Amino acid sequence: MSLNETFNSTFREKGIAPNMDGSSTELGERSWLRSKATKSGSYSTSQRQSQQSVNSDTSAASNTELTSSAQSNFGLKRQLGLPGAVSLIFGCIVGSGIFISPIGVLEGTQSVGLSLVTWAACGVISMCGSMGLVELGTMITKSGGDYSYIGAAYGSIPAYLYAWCSILFIRPASVSIMCLTCAEYLLAAFFDINCGRPPELLRKLVAVSVIVTVAAINIYSVKLADKVSVVFSSSKLIAMGVIVVGGAVRIGQGYTEYLENAFEGTSVTVSALAVGFYNGMWAYDGWNNLNYATEEVINPTHTLPWAIFIAIPLVTIFYVLVNVAYFTVLSPEQILASPAVAVTWAENFIPSVSWLFPLFVALSTFGSAHATLFTGGRMCYAAAREGHMVSVLSMVHVKNFTPLTSLLFTALIAILMIIPADIGSLLNFFSFTAWLFYGAVAAALLVLRFKWKDVKRPYKVPLIFPIITLLVSIYLVIAPLVQDPAIEYLFVAVSIFAGLVFYFPFVQFKKKLFVIDYITKWTQLLMNVAPPVGKPPP
Repeated sequence: MSLNETFNSTFREKGIAPNMDGSSTELGERSWLRSKATKSGSYSTSQRQSQQSVNSDTSAASNTELTSSAQSNFGLKRQLGLPGAVSLIFGCIVGSGIFISPIGVLEGTQSVGLSLVTWAACGVISMCGSMGLVELGTMITKSGGDYSYIGAAYGSIPAYLYAWCSILFIRPASVSIMCLTCAEYLLAAFFDINCGRPPELLRKLVAVSVIVTVAAINIYSVKLADKVSVVFSSSKLIAMGVIVVGGAVRIGQGYTEYLENAFEGTSVTVSALAVGFYNGMWAYDGWNNLNYATEEVINPTHTLPWAIFIAIPLVTIFYVLVNVAYFTVLSPEQILASPAVAVTWAENFIPSVSWLFPLFVALSTFGSAHATLFTGGRMCYAAAREGHMVSVLSMVHVKNFTPLTSLLFTALIAILMIIPADIGSLLNFFSFTAWLFYGAVAAALLVLRFKWKDVKRPYKVPLIFPIITLLVSIYLVIAPLVQDPAIEYLFVAVSIFAGLVFYFPFVQFKKKLFVIDYITKWTQLLMNVAPPVGKPPP
C-alpha cells in the first residue's frame, strides 16, 4: 500500500477527510458512517427505502446539517472565561522576578525610595502597553497577538521577522529561563549548605522534566491548562500574601528604619536607571500574553479588557507591597548580597518555615512557564496558519482542539536552549529583543489609526498610552547599547534578518521541499491532528 493510500484510509477511520495537498477536513460522524455503509453494501434495500423516506421528509434540514457538519469551522475553540484569562495574565507575569529581581532594581536605583518608585513605574508602563492591546485585541480578534498586529500595520515581512524571532528565540528562551529557575529552587529545597550546589546535569534534567510536564498539560486540554493556571496563580497569591502580611506586622512593630530617608544615595544616571528598569520590566513581562490566545477567549470584547484591567493593577499593587515588606526585614546591603530575596527574607523573619519559600519560587516559575508555553504555542500556530511557518505547525488535535504540533515545537526549542544554562545571557537577549518588538507594536496602534480609519473599534484608547510605551521601548533598546555594547546585540541583529534567507524562497515564492509533504502526512497519522478549516475571526 502506498503512503497516500495509508494516509487516506487511516484518516477516514478517524473521521478525517484528507485533501489532495495533505490537509484534512473533519467530517460529520453521521455523514462518514453513511458513506462507509453505502460503499460496503451493508444497507439492505428496506433500510435504504426507510432512510430515503426519512430524508425526503427532512431533506432541506438534513442537507443543511450535513453540509454544515462537513464544512464547519474546525480549529481552536473558545474555552477561556474571565477567571482563566486573569489567571493567564497573572501567571505569565508573576514568575521568579518578584523573588529575585529586587536585587537588580536596587542596583540600578541605589536607594530604597527610588526602587519602590521604579516598581510602581514599571506597573504603570505595563498598564500603558496593555491599554494599547485592549484596542488592538478587540479590533483584530485573531490569535497571534503582537504578530497579528505587526502584520496588519507593516505587512508580511515585518510580521514574518517577528514570528521568526519569537518562535525560534524569544518564546523558547523565556520558557528555558523559567524552567532553569524552577529547577534551581526546587533542588534548593533538598540541598542544604552542607551538600553544596546541586550538580549542573541534575539541574538541567529537572528543567527538561518541567518543560515536558507543562507541554503535556497544554497538549492534553485547554480546560486542564486553564485549571492548572488558576491553581498556580492562587499559590503565587498565597506566597506574596504571606510576605505582605509579614511586612505589615513588622511595620506595626515599628521596623521602618530602612523606609525612612528612603531616597538617600539615589542614583540618577541614565545607564543605572536602565539597569533598574530592565530588571523591573522583566518581572512584569507577560502583560501582553492573553492576546496571543484571543480566538480561545469567550466573548473577547468583554473578557480581554476586563482581564487586563484586573490583572495588571493587581500585580502592581502586590509587587510594590512585597518590596515594602522586604525592606521591613532586610537592609539594602542584605538585599544586594542575597541570591534570592524572598528566601533571605523568610530566613530572617520566619526561619522555622523558610524552607517552604524555595518551593514557592519553584511553583511560581512552574506556573509562569506553563502560561508562557500556552501562549507561545498559539503564536507559532498563528504564524503557520498564515503561511509564515510550515503548515504542519498549524495542526490542531482533532479531539482536544489544542495546537499540538506548535506546542511540541516550542517545547523542543526550549529544551535545546537548556544546554547552555546561562540564565544571564538568555535574560539579556530576551529583554533586548522583546522591547524591540514591544515598541513596534505600540507604533502599530498609531499606524493603524491612520491606515484603518473606518474600522470599528470596540475600545479606542487615548494615544498617550501607546506613545509612552513606544518612548520607553526606545529607551530600553538604546540604553544598553550605549552603556555596554556587547556581542549579544550584534547576534540579535543578525538573527532577526537571517529570517529573510528563508522568507523569500519559501514564503514569497512559495517554494516547498519535497520532504515537507511526507512530514506533514506522517505527523497527522501519528499525532491525530488536522489543519484548521474555515477562516479565523476577522
